[in-house]
Amino acid sequence: MDTSVGPAFHSAGSRAESVESATTRDVSRRVTRVDRWLATRLQQRIRPSAVRLVLWDGQPAGAAPERAIGDLYIRDRATLLGLIVHPDLRFGEAYMAGRVEVRGRLDEIVEALTGLSRPRPSLRNRLAVALASRNTTRAGRRNVHRHYDLGNDFYASWLDPQLVYTCAYYPDPSTPLDAAQVAKLDLVCRKLQIKPGDRVIEAGCGWGALALHMAREYGAHVRAFNVSREQLTFARERAAREGLTGRVEFIDDDYRNVTGTCDVFVSVGMLEHVGLRQFHALSDVIGRTLKRDGGRGLLHFIGRDAPTPLNAWIRRRIFPGAYPPTLSEVATRVLAPAGMSILDVENLRLHYARTLEHWYERFAAARDQARASFSEEFARAWELYLAGSRAAFVTGWLQLFQVVFAPLESAPPTWVRAAIYKTEATG
Repeated sequence: MDTSVGPAFHSAGSRAESVESATTRDVSRRVTRVDRWLATRLQQRIRPSAVRLVLWDGQPAGAAPERAIGDLYIRDRATLLGLIVHPDLRFGEAYMAGRVEVRGRLDEIVEALTGLSRPRPSLRNRLAVALASRNTTRAGRRNVHRHYDLGNDFYASWLDPQLVYTCAYYPDPSTPLDAAQVAKLDLVCRKLQIKPGDRVIEAGCGWGALALHMAREYGAHVRAFNVSREQLTFARERAAREGLTGRVEFIDDDYRNVTGTCDVFVSVGMLEHVGLRQFHALSDVIGRTLKRDGGRGLLHFIGRDAPTPLNAWIRRRIFPGAYPPTLSEVATRVLAPAGMSILDVENLRLHYARTLEHWYERFAAARDQARASFSEEFARAWELYLAGSRAAFVTGWLQLFQVVFAPLESAPPTWVRAAIYKTEATG
């Protein structure tokens, strides 16, 4: 496993403290009247969540709820100030380093805090969107390397056997994760009406599950583009084992360099990494590769209802350069300039919340492995990332859109939606 990836985690690892030694020092620090006043103001702000703040002297903040679902134990004054000034960034930083201790269920507490406010296009958010990273080809490859090249063993410890790292589809809420991921692959193929012999371009193929599914189950010929070396290694080895190398080609290249033409263009879980300032590049690729007569495409992506940047801590520690777009941004900046018409939109927000619930549980079971391979700080970051992402979909901060499109002059791939959901109706 490549433990040199993600230096931001490891550089701070030496600062992490054990709970026992930190507690002894915390109690010795005096809590001033100003500290307690600030803590009370913060407690009043989060009181509807029923989460209680506890300061480093062991005493709860003023205005604490009588019946709390859990406690946030704040270990020092700098952490308290950070939570007041920039909570989106400082809560994650403090939790990683052990300067905020969660007493209770992390997922429940994070969900309660996330539900306190709604996404809104504030001046601060508009500025953050305007100043977002350009995500050049070099920066895009670097960002992918930081997140996806942590080692296949790490992801295999908590994803499904095919390593599908995108929203699953649950025909029934009780569907197990492994089956729900297969159902998602099939749903995408049905929406696109994949046929034997179809030439497919997939931009951002992950560990190759969808490309292999389209070739094996539907007889398509797929060219799948990716810049993660770990993912490509896994995908190519799997294609060879399954005898599909003649029908699936996994290409180590950026989506902007895609050439040729195709019957189908599909991207699952990549659009969030493109960045708003590179939407014109993706639009150009779709416009010049998708054939005008009978072509069809699908974009599956995390999105927003209003233009809002991704959480600051997630951008710093987990997904550098990422941006979840609105439907209108995708329509006006990607599809319309490419001469595409939107045919169908589905929001699978609660399906992603259920997917993340499964991932969170599986990661908890494999946490010791992550801690041993990387660090305690790394493990805390990932458990917070998974819990926070689930909370964002549960509360509506994030959406999961599937958009089916085709060239303006091309007929839709289906006459009615019944063909898309026939398997669920009869199975």
